Amino acid sequence: MQKVSVLLFLAWVCLLFYAGIALFTSGFLLTRLELTNHSSCQEPPGPGSLPWGHRGQPGACWMAAQFSRVVLVLIDALRFDFAQPQRSHGSGEPPASLPFLGKLGSLQRILETEPHRARLYRAQVDPPTTTMQRLKALTTGSLPTFVDAGSNFASHAIVEDNLIKQLNSAGRRIVFMGDDTWKALFPGAFSQAFFFPSFNTRDLHTVDNGILEHLYPTMDSGEWDVLIAHFLGVDHCGHRHGPHHPEMAKKLSQMDQVIQGLVERLENDTLLVVAGDHGMTVSGDHGGDSELEVSAALFLYSPTALFPSTPPEEPEVIPQISLVPTLALLLGLPIPFGNIGEVIAELFSGGKDSQPLSSALAQASALHINAQQVSRFLHTYSAATQDFHVEELRRLQNLFSKASADYQWLLKNPQGAEETLKAVTAELQQFLRGARAVCIEFWARFSLSFLLLHLLAAGIPVPRPGPFTVPWQAVSAWALMATQTFYSTGHQPVFPAIHWHAAFVGFPEGHGSSTWLPALLVGANTFASHLLFAVGCPLLLLWPFLCESQGPKRRQHPPGHEAEAKVRPEEEEEEEPLMEMRLREAPHHFNAALLQLGLKYLFVLGVQILACVLAASILRRHLMVWKVFAPKFIFEALGFIVSSVGLLLGIALVMRVDGAVSSWFRQLVLSQQR
Repeated sequence: MQKVSVLLFLAWVCLLFYAGIALFTSGFLLTRLELTNHSSCQEPPGPGSLPWGHRGQPGACWMAAQFSRVVLVLIDALRFDFAQPQRSHGSGEPPASLPFLGKLGSLQRILETEPHRARLYRAQVDPPTTTMQRLKALTTGSLPTFVDAGSNFASHAIVEDNLIKQLNSAGRRIVFMGDDTWKALFPGAFSQAFFFPSFNTRDLHTVDNGILEHLYPTMDSGEWDVLIAHFLGVDHCGHRHGPHHPEMAKKLSQMDQVIQGLVERLENDTLLVVAGDHGMTVSGDHGGDSELEVSAALFLYSPTALFPSTPPEEPEVIPQISLVPTLALLLGLPIPFGNIGEVIAELFSGGKDSQPLSSALAQASALHINAQQVSRFLHTYSAATQDFHVEELRRLQNLFSKASADYQWLLKNPQGAEETLKAVTAELQQFLRGARAVCIEFWARFSLSFLLLHLLAAGIPVPRPGPFTVPWQAVSAWALMATQTFYSTGHQPVFPAIHWHAAFVGFPEGHGSSTWLPALLVGANTFASHLLFAVGCPLLLLWPFLCESQGPKRRQHPPGHEAEAKVRPEEEEEEEPLMEMRLREAPHHFNAALLQLGLKYLFVLGVQILACVLAASILRRHLMVWKVFAPKFIFEALGFIVSSVGLLLGIALVMRVDGAVSSWFRQLVLSQQR
């Protein structure tokens, strides 16, 4: 068997596994088609008519604008309890000692003194809780794909309809300052921008101080319509020190001063939005779907009365993507085409002085426009792909049709219809929440294709090994040692446990604008055990020879040839050929043994990933699927790819050395013959 044939056959087997992994990934992980359709003022949001007749007029698109400007302060990793108001303690209750509690005191003061102008919400974040995915959700109103977590190193421009694109289409001036992730997501979208590198989590102050240098002068200049400031200090402090470190209290106090300064400078036509893109764990990391990671703060403030009632004792829990349709309608913009969020209805009530009936009707109107847009999106998406079941779409369409018909009746008969109005509002909310639930459910599908390909790859016949054999126990133990080394070096198959600090080994000051180098360093640190054991796997063929004791050995005779042994007693003891000699006597057997060893190792790795696939498929509807089973599958799949490539490199290296030794051996034999 030729060396090239062995490598090609093993490469073909690896490709079978890769194809299976790709098929399972496309069928299991959260995936969806990204539509390039865009909403516009010249077209209605969906089936049915609009309640106002000024569609297409400046400043009044699908709904009349309530604000002409907005200041969006995005505090990266602003967990909800960082902003949660602190209640007064009882006489016998000791005060809480956590350093981050109560540091955003300005929010509590505003909520208490100006209850009709401010609201604090607990924003429920959709996993994965990585910054790039959160920015996509906060601008498109849709769900990012789960596997996009890896593109946090190299973000790509958003092609879907989004708030930034709608603002540009409306001629609004957008000024941005902060995290340079926005530069890749929205290239050329800002009239003025101050970008700062975001990946160096050891740096707590450069980005925040850079923003503060430009924030107030830009705001005072008035040359903007939308001002976005993305602070990173809280997130970096969490990564470096954790949320319970005194440094976190300092960063939150700094953010509190920023909020106070902005509130003092707000004009009546400006809305202030303070939001966290995600939370953080007790260790300061994020990426999964634990309660602390998916719980973020959302604070809204208007210099004029915006809410008809005082804030509830416990802040309302809303999906984070609800901010997208809410901001779009408040600014007089079309809702982005692919949005599946639900507007925060109480912001469209007309303030505290509005009549209850007109306030409820205004809220229903906002919900109806939102429902029209979501219905249009579902219809367009289902026509382009087969992700949704026909029965689910029909059920949602019937629900929307009934709610829309009832709403149209209300517009013609607004008096004395309080109960009908409540029912219509409930129907519209039921449709919007049902549509979002259906999208989440059917964008997480499962396919058995991988299992079939795996069985095909696992069933490949293994050639006869010849004189060189590595037992299954040794191969299995070698693969398990690689896994054990992965865990013993402090790694775990979950995103929050990734050793991000490895990106700065040898680069304490950061990498500038480079993204591939830190990604390579983190990847090498994570999968070093897989690579090292895979490259060293071919050495298992040589280990038995190294363990042999040299010297005279009794020749073993097969049964029935004892008489022949007595006739030739002088040959009873002779020298057993050395390892090098036996390799030269049967080079073709050595190549076949390398092929057998490679197939065995791939089979053991394949069994591991098959077990992971079975666990993920059986538990695909489990609440922990995106926290445990999906990340485990991703790590196993990447580990298999790294191991297979390392195995091919190791076998190629052994073959190269074997070829060099063979050439030297032939030259030695020729020189002896002369």
